Amino acid sequence: MEGGVAAQLRVFGKEARSGILGRLLRGELGSVQVFIALALIWTVFQIANDRFLTAVNLTNLMLQVTAVGIISIGVVLVLLLGEIDLSIGAVSGLCAGIMAVLTVQHGWDPGLAILAGLLAGTAIGLLNGFFNTFFGIPSFVVTLAGLIAWQGALLQVLGKTGTINLPPSIITDLTSTFYGAGVGWTLAVVVTAGTLAVGLLGRRRRLKAGLEAPPLAGIVLRTVLVGAAMFIGVAILLSDRGVPLAVLILLGLTGLFAFITERTRFGRHIYAVGGNAEAARRAGIRVTRIRVTVFAIGSTMAAAGGIMAASRLIAVNQSSGSGDILLNAIAGPVIAGTSLFGGRGTVWSALLGALVIGSISNGMDLLGLQSSVKFMITGGVLLAAVTLDALTRRQRSQVSVT
Repeated sequence: MEGGVAAQLRVFGKEARSGILGRLLRGELGSVQVFIALALIWTVFQIANDRFLTAVNLTNLMLQVTAVGIISIGVVLVLLLGEIDLSIGAVSGLCAGIMAVLTVQHGWDPGLAILAGLLAGTAIGLLNGFFNTFFGIPSFVVTLAGLIAWQGALLQVLGKTGTINLPPSIITDLTSTFYGAGVGWTLAVVVTAGTLAVGLLGRRRRLKAGLEAPPLAGIVLRTVLVGAAMFIGVAILLSDRGVPLAVLILLGLTGLFAFITERTRFGRHIYAVGGNAEAARRAGIRVTRIRVTVFAIGSTMAAAGGIMAASRLIAVNQSSGSGDILLNAIAGPVIAGTSLFGGRGTVWSALLGALVIGSISNGMDLLGLQSSVKFMITGGVLLAAVTLDALTRRQRSQVSVT
């Protein structure tokens, strides 16, 4: 009996060492890699400036990454197709401007104005998908044209005023509402338990189907990391103003689209189209419908991110959606493991990537670095992430051949 237990422990240890290390080297445990990178980034900036890990700054950090994180959710879906959307920043600014003009200048109910902004994003996404699929125009070209056009549309919508300040309403409440300990600890427990349950159920389903399943040690490690991050994060937020509603919205949208992509037929079709569009078409998947729908979702999420950004800044102006929003929204998911080549990645990379990019930006702000330096560093991080993606992709192909 004792020998059997010892043998099982040795097998578990071997699985933990070879399985996790091998998957890390092949880039298959992107979330673990990102947690390690995030810990290193936070350590460096805390050493450089002891205000970085204060509750006030971390709360501000979470509010700062919300808009980019929401936009990145749509970016992930587009990247899974092997496409790209360069208009997301301009779309976020335009839709926020539409919302602001309707509620401030035309007296619309704020809720209806938010809905109008989201629907405007959906319409733009449908237009992008239409030109990409029916005319065969590369998404790079279509969305590059949109980047320019929608910036002009924002200037037209705002008119001569240039800036529209938002009065207190449900729009501004999106980023100014905070919850106490009850909501915070419940959130931490639910997310941790959900991470473990999803991992175990997925492993059990694959084993039952006779497929290769992820190692149990990897599921446990991921749950521990997620749980530790959630409980520590909630404790820090509660020591300041509480758990922001904006963070709950970001987590809710991330969880929703993670479920859609990983647990529904539509999600499986997205991966199939991104992996091999021709094979997906021959398998009976309606590739055109998938592409158009994904572009529509991507622009809708860009609109949602723009509305969250306007809520935090309490205004919309001519520069809304510009600056480094486009770079950050694309760089985040890529850094967190979503492939630019399509067919690989998770929606959770939007959240984790936004945290990485946001932490770097926030830390550089605390250090007083110039914008020129910030852009160069962020661009270098993106290039490094893409290079790593290419290397891990090559390693996986070599492993599959052998």
